Amino acid sequence: MIEKKGTLRPGARLARLKLTRPFRHAIDRRLARVRRVFRIEEIAFVLLGGAVGLVAGIAVVIMSRILQLMHELFFAIEPGTLLGAGPAVEPLRAICVPIVGGLILAMVMRLSGRFRSRKIVDPIEANAIYGGRMSLLDSLGVGLECLISSGSGASVGLEAGYSQVGSGMASYLGYKLRLRRNDLRTLVGCGAAGAIAAAFDAPLAGAFYAFELVISGYNVGAFAPVVLSALAGSVVAERLAEHSGVIPVATNSTALWQEQLPLVLADGLLASFVGIALMLAVTQAERLFATKRMPSGLKPAIGGLAVGALALSFPQVLSSGHGALQTTLFELLGTPIPLREMAIILLLKSFATAISVGSGFRGGLFFATLFMGALTGGLFAGLINLQFPGLQLDPQAYALVGMSGMAAAVIGCPFTMMFLTLEITGAFALIPLLVPSVLLSALTARRLFGFSFATWRFHLRGETIRSAHDIGWIRDLTVGRLMQHTIRTVRDDISLADFRRSFPLGSGDVVIVLDDRGRYEGVILVNRAFAFELDSAAEKTRLFPFIEYKDRFLLPSMNVKEAVAEFERSMAEALAVVDNATDLHVLGVLTEAHALRRYSEELDQRHRELAGETWHA
Repeated sequence: MIEKKGTLRPGARLARLKLTRPFRHAIDRRLARVRRVFRIEEIAFVLLGGAVGLVAGIAVVIMSRILQLMHELFFAIEPGTLLGAGPAVEPLRAICVPIVGGLILAMVMRLSGRFRSRKIVDPIEANAIYGGRMSLLDSLGVGLECLISSGSGASVGLEAGYSQVGSGMASYLGYKLRLRRNDLRTLVGCGAAGAIAAAFDAPLAGAFYAFELVISGYNVGAFAPVVLSALAGSVVAERLAEHSGVIPVATNSTALWQEQLPLVLADGLLASFVGIALMLAVTQAERLFATKRMPSGLKPAIGGLAVGALALSFPQVLSSGHGALQTTLFELLGTPIPLREMAIILLLKSFATAISVGSGFRGGLFFATLFMGALTGGLFAGLINLQFPGLQLDPQAYALVGMSGMAAAVIGCPFTMMFLTLEITGAFALIPLLVPSVLLSALTARRLFGFSFATWRFHLRGETIRSAHDIGWIRDLTVGRLMQHTIRTVRDDISLADFRRSFPLGSGDVVIVLDDRGRYEGVILVNRAFAFELDSAAEKTRLFPFIEYKDRFLLPSMNVKEAVAEFERSMAEALAVVDNATDLHVLGVLTEAHALRRYSEELDQRHRELAGETWHA
């Protein structure tokens, strides 16, 4: 019999299977050993964090080079020149490029939406709810959408894409290695740290970005891998990319600290107010585009048209503002920018950012807030000098205070923004000024507004996330998982004597009462049914008067925290679990003691993980 080319006889298939099966087992055994090393050995996990930082740094270099090429190609700027740092862009390009970019972005988002099984999860939400689990494909898609948005001139930054891609790759690697929940969350922070450190050549800012925003806390177990990841990302970016270097700063920080501290604090306070106004403006822009009856595919293009129109006179509004920030700080060092021009640029940049995010462009406010904060600080110093010439405030120093203060208020990570300002300017002598002003700005925004930009967007979606602090384990610990499925039930029409015979003392604490249709009626406490004063009338007494908690029950979807709160409200020791509030079909029973014990055990486990005590568990 002639066999077709490329086919195998049944015997050959069996032989190949016999050969490959031991090979597969050997691979599985080796992978299991590797996973065990990273789960047990702390040094191995630290090195893994450094490897994640290297990969994230390489990804950032690739994305930043693509972005620069897009700007040079689409806006016809000189090679190596940052968009917004040079002369005005050609009017036709300023208008058309954002419109075409918006159309392309809409098509990409529509196509990618067909392949997504759920909503996109960013690093903060992943660590808060999902234990660090992120989709690598979705993260790469977000990076592409951020490239299209920022590359076409939309007033958003690429830093959100950097962080998403770095964290997504870290999450994918940690999932394949089957890391513990807290270790996976730490590795996601390593990816974000390496990405941000590579983007700005700022390892301190990258590390604190992970601690403050992605991990939401400082702990011994996460310190070494996150710091190594940030250093690795910064080193690989410095070797592979052409960073523009430190922006020079010339200011007398000692005199400022002694004589002008109240004005410095006022500058930080003003930056916080401007940051709050920006977040509200973004929200209003989103609502405006959501209420207008227009095809969703046209919204980014319309937003691009508005941004392009604003860029006709002031190209500084385009993209995130890297070039515009450097130009602004350089000019503040020499010839001051006219105050009217600074105010106009600040206003137009705020409008452009709100319109870009509101119309659907993908990106963040990380660097845009640095630029707007610098304008706010420089404008503040200029106005004070105009009214009180004798003070002679340094506009550049106040610009640095404003940029770190506004970014801290909007992004929600004060030490990250303070270290970023210091690292990109080299002005470490300004630490006595930046620390109080940045903390005041962040606290003011938190007190008056209550959210950072990321957590504010979660709030608008109905989520209760206030930070990346791990609350996912609480949501996973549901009543459906904790309840006891074996239950004892009784009809509500029997006598107390019959109940005593069916459920003697010592047989259990509670019995679930059902009506004639099998629906939940309430709970009977066994010890109360055997009260001494009821013995003489037990045969004639009906069970109904002893039914308790008739309107109190639990649902399987409730988490353990909600269940404990329900126990406190009802003052019950045990409650029935029903399928829903309408059908009232009993699924099980949960006791308060068991819920509190499991909640305490999980809480203690999280505390041990944060203290770094679970490496050899």
